[in-house]
Amino acid sequence: MPAPAKRSFETPDERFEVPGILADVVELADSTISRVVYQPGTHCPQISFEGKATCSAHHTGLVLQGKLHIEMGDGSTLEVGPNEVFDIPGGHDGWAVGDDPLLAVSWAGFRSWMPERTGDRVLLTLVFTDIVGSTGLAVSMGDDLWTETLARHYRGIRSILDRFRGREVTTVGDGLLAAFDGAARAIDAAVAMRDRAFEEGLAIRIGAHSGEVEVAGDDLRGVTVHEAARIAAAAGPNEILVSDITRLLAGGASARFESRGPHELKGFSESRELFAVADEG
Repeated sequence: MPAPAKRSFETPDERFEVPGILADVVELADSTISRVVYQPGTHCPQISFEGKATCSAHHTGLVLQGKLHIEMGDGSTLEVGPNEVFDIPGGHDGWAVGDDPLLAVSWAGFRSWMPERTGDRVLLTLVFTDIVGSTGLAVSMGDDLWTETLARHYRGIRSILDRFRGREVTTVGDGLLAAFDGAARAIDAAVAMRDRAFEEGLAIRIGAHSGEVEVAGDDLRGVTVHEAARIAAAAGPNEILVSDITRLLAGGASARFESRGPHELKGFSESRELFAVADEG
């Protein structure tokens, strides 16, 4: 049985400081928790320091003092005040309003505050997840229970992304696409996602592939994205399949790999050797 634990923001693991924003970060169990102070008028870092139109991070947290104003891409707005809990999807701008600094605690979204800039081509490891048999589960559970189950699953995935410094790119059907700037952390995160889903009574398939992608706002484009999706589609229930390049780049991962031989991936002329992340023991 896990032991109880506590951490103090007085001795944070990291401190993030830019003009108008101060954030202290602690790691606790599987969560990355931040305490952030915004000075009045300060916008999300992606808006303030990168000139982006929107912030792509998904934030969940609690306002302790001050007021947070949110504007979504569709024009809708939200104001969050003291003792109010918030859940803000990507595609927003946000800033502190009023005369007092904003003080908030967040338990999701901190690690994805600073994605790459639009137009850049960057080397990333992409991880696709997909729930196996989601249609049958939705029918057997009913809409309300399935919606609750899916929301809980995504919360777990997002806490793992924060823990391993991954960025949620988008949700795809009943799965998710995430990006990592390190292959070893991507593989370790994939193992944590699979194990978390298993504990929830879900089976997921996961595919991972590394290569250059083009940053297009909050989205990623390029052949690497399509190949990662095809690799995920080839995985079985509770299986993590990775490309050979990802296996080689993930030399520091704690996982072992077993060859699954060549695979024909739809849309690609040549077969690819894929590797499964081996179970421990």
